[in-house]
Amino acid sequence: MNCCLVVDEMHPSLKTLMREAGVQIDYEPDLLPAEVPAALAKRPYDGLIVRSKVRVTAELLRHGPRLRFVARAGAGVDNIDVGALEAAGVALVNAPEGNAQAVGEFAVGTLLALLRKVAAADAEVRRGEWQREANRGYELQARTVGIIGAGHMGRSFARCLRGFGCTVLGYDHDPAVPATDYLPLVSLAELQQRCDVLSIHIPYSPENHGFVNEALLRGFRHRLWLLNTARGEVLDHAALVPLLREGKLRGAALDVLDNERLSGLKPEQRARFEYLRTAANVVLTPHVGGWTHESYQRINEVLAQKIGALLREPA
Repeated sequence: MNCCLVVDEMHPSLKTLMREAGVQIDYEPDLLPAEVPAALAKRPYDGLIVRSKVRVTAELLRHGPRLRFVARAGAGVDNIDVGALEAAGVALVNAPEGNAQAVGEFAVGTLLALLRKVAAADAEVRRGEWQREANRGYELQARTVGIIGAGHMGRSFARCLRGFGCTVLGYDHDPAVPATDYLPLVSLAELQQRCDVLSIHIPYSPENHGFVNEALLRGFRHRLWLLNTARGEVLDHAALVPLLREGKLRGAALDVLDNERLSGLKPEQRARFEYLRTAANVVLTPHVGGWTHESYQRINEVLAQKIGALLREPA
């Protein structure tokens, strides 16, 4: 039977699912990052499953010379050196199908919270204030929603929007990404002309760093509500606060930040965060868009199915 090292916390279903896929797991979620290389070298492992604890680099791979796959329990693979895996002949497995529904539903929720001023109104009522007119909001049906990134997450958000009657448009830089009946694809220029909501669903890569920047956002014809449930680094936060201050952005819902270690913010990041956390038109959440009880288990199911299929292929 194939053997796999698991170094992060996973839903308890993993052991059974992986056994059914023909894989025995060594479950070591309490390992410190510095202890992972030695643990990987202890046995001739066929696979390694990670979340975000370690960066999978060429150096780490040298401790697992028999690895056939590295699996990321989630969608993003920004902590994995894809080039190093390719050079070593190690397959990369991830599970965007596992939390796409969670992200789609969450994006709808945060968009509604922005349009209807839910967070600000909640805070006011808790302070004993009852201001109906000041909290008059906007209907989603009347909006045109632009989605940058038409992969699993962007398509999920578009599917979840179908019942609202709003117009949904997508853009993806990859010409191979197909359009769907619920997510027609247009050029970036057309997206900028037509949309008054922008939702970011692109993965992080060095090429995508700061892709949504001041120039791109100023290129939109209408004042925008902005959502980011992808990665903080794909949005230029240095541009975000000035655009919110001047009203070019009508509001923002941010599930991710450019630095999510709030105790370790740099001075300029701290200044931006202080503005964001007190702004009535900003909704902040701690990277929980894909973080549901259902997705926690579904990610295991996706990984087990993909790993089983991979291992059935000739070595």
